[in-house]
Amino acid sequence: MNRATQIHQRLLDHYGEPVWRNPLPPLDELVSTILSQNTNDTNRDRAFNSLRKRFPTWEQVRDADSDEVIEAIRTAGLANQKGPRIQNALKQITELRGSLELDFLEDFSFQEAYDWLIQFKGVGPKTASIVVLFSLGKPAFPVDTHIYRITGRLGLRPQKMNADKAHEHLASIFPPETYYAAHLNIIRLGREICKARKPQCGICPLQELCDYYAENYPDDAK
Repeated sequence: MNRATQIHQRLLDHYGEPVWRNPLPPLDELVSTILSQNTNDTNRDRAFNSLRKRFPTWEQVRDADSDEVIEAIRTAGLANQKGPRIQNALKQITELRGSLELDFLEDFSFQEAYDWLIQFKGVGPKTASIVVLFSLGKPAFPVDTHIYRITGRLGLRPQKMNADKAHEHLASIFPPETYYAAHLNIIRLGREICKARKPQCGICPLQELCDYYAENYPDDAK
């Protein structure tokens, strides 16, 4: 059992099998994930619900005045960037497919679906991976700020590796069947224990598997 798998198992023992919110259809998930960039889940969901209330269909969002879309998603932050990104993606999908839906990606392989999504401006590796994993049920390992920080502290990735490259690297060391649970449990660890400014190493279930703990608490790590 490699260290990534040990970490996954230790988190399962500590937190149990994680349960995410009900999966959204892939187009909804794409928009939701764009809204989630650089904000928290609460603000993301408020913006998403506000957008759907104001524009009940994605076609209406696509064709709306950009200022109205920006105003509808204001609570997500960076609305001036996210609004045009969402509308441009919706327009491009329509141009490429003739209709506004992404269900056809279910018939694609992971790599095909990932490559198709990442062609749009504002859709990076994290956004594409989230749609592929959670909406399409295909093996992807999304890397958000929590996962990037924690895998660096644990020593699961090279310290200087950027987040984009970390997606492929972490996907190569975690078994595909662990991606879903490992992703969610590492995020939970980041929110509750391995925080950015003050990691609570004393209560962390990964002490003996962590490079950061060994470096900062050498007497305890022996």
